[in-house]
Amino acid sequence: MAFTAATTSSTDPGATADRSRGVDAPDLQLFVFGLFFIFGGITSLNDVIIPKLKDLFTLNYGQALLVQSAFFAAYFLFSLPAAAIVRKAGYMRTASIGLLLMTAGCLMFVPASQSGMFGVFLIALFVLAAGITVIQVVANPLISLLGPLRTASSRLTFAQAFNSLGTTVFPYVGSILILGSLAKIDPKTLSGAALDAYRTAETQTVVHTYLGLAAALVIVAAVVWTRRKRLHETHDQTGSIFHAFDLLRRPRFSFGALCIFLYVGAEVAIGSLIVNYLEQANVLGLDPVSAGKHVPVYWFGALVGRFIGSGVLRLVSPGKVLVGVAAGAIALILISANTTGIVCGYSLLAIGLVNSIMFPTIFSLASEGLGARAAEGSGIIATAIVGGAVIPPLTGMLADHSSLRFALALPAVCYLIIVAYGFYARRPAAGQTT
Repeated sequence: MAFTAATTSSTDPGATADRSRGVDAPDLQLFVFGLFFIFGGITSLNDVIIPKLKDLFTLNYGQALLVQSAFFAAYFLFSLPAAAIVRKAGYMRTASIGLLLMTAGCLMFVPASQSGMFGVFLIALFVLAAGITVIQVVANPLISLLGPLRTASSRLTFAQAFNSLGTTVFPYVGSILILGSLAKIDPKTLSGAALDAYRTAETQTVVHTYLGLAAALVIVAAVVWTRRKRLHETHDQTGSIFHAFDLLRRPRFSFGALCIFLYVGAEVAIGSLIVNYLEQANVLGLDPVSAGKHVPVYWFGALVGRFIGSGVLRLVSPGKVLVGVAAGAIALILISANTTGIVCGYSLLAIGLVNSIMFPTIFSLASEGLGARAAEGSGIIATAIVGGAVIPPLTGMLADHSSLRFALALPAVCYLIIVAYGFYARRPAAGQTT
């Protein structure tokens, strides 16, 4: 399953510059940055949809956060198949497939709205996430290959900044389009046909938002398809896709995959609860729309942090930087859980800043020394993103049985383990060429 550029041996870890033939590196990087923007923005819309569906279907926190379970379960099921598609069809064709699958997921919001059933919305989100999984499997190793190994963390962090740009823009617009229409009628007072009609009417804003995204995705997929021959690739066709799992025998890689699971889970859990957290009287006491407009603050912190981190990672060991930011996340959770008002609310939002470089740094640290098996490693790491399906509902259950503040203890434990990984991986992997 390993990717080998046409002009460069995949076993040469010190190879630099463009690893494609007939395509300028800036052109290819711009394409990858666009993919990061798209899948980041659509993923962050879940933070706006959750309070909407929680209100319409009178759900508790544990039930509402099943949105993230349905979404991130796709990473577990589709990451390795996506890697297999890459080796058969190539990066550009696979990206087109992913975009069309995302389009199908967006279109499924129409029958979801007409059904008035929460479960159908979860199915639509699952299909949408399957397409995003394909896109992410394409994007991460591709941007890592476009340059020397020693700057992989910096380069991937810079690409992730475009992911954060999407997560900043989409929730702000989504909060206006989706949360701005929350009706004053309490759905608990309705039943039968009246309740079904109410849910159908109130979810039309969600449908319109995703239909607009579907139209945009079709256009992008068409553009990508016309450029499918711009990148000349050769792929190793030997071995089963499940052969990649033997990489988990490598402690550095397996520990890193675990930390991807924990990081995504913690980040998604916190982002999913922001609206409800800020609505609390002892925090900021905001209405749903105003609270929704604060979600981009969380993601904007990640955007700023990734641009800063891109430079810092060129000067400081990635492992040491990871220790610092993960410890910072724990400190901010402790501050938020033990204060009130502005300090409480904005210390939670500030976690986005320290989250910024965690994913790309963990990814690059875990991938060090994989050489020709880098694409296989990417498939396994993308599978670990299923943490976003597991940690958020567990956090929601803690909130249901205690409080939102106490529930933050679970993300804090996740960050503590990431601190340990940063310390463990603070030195380059054996055999790494810098």
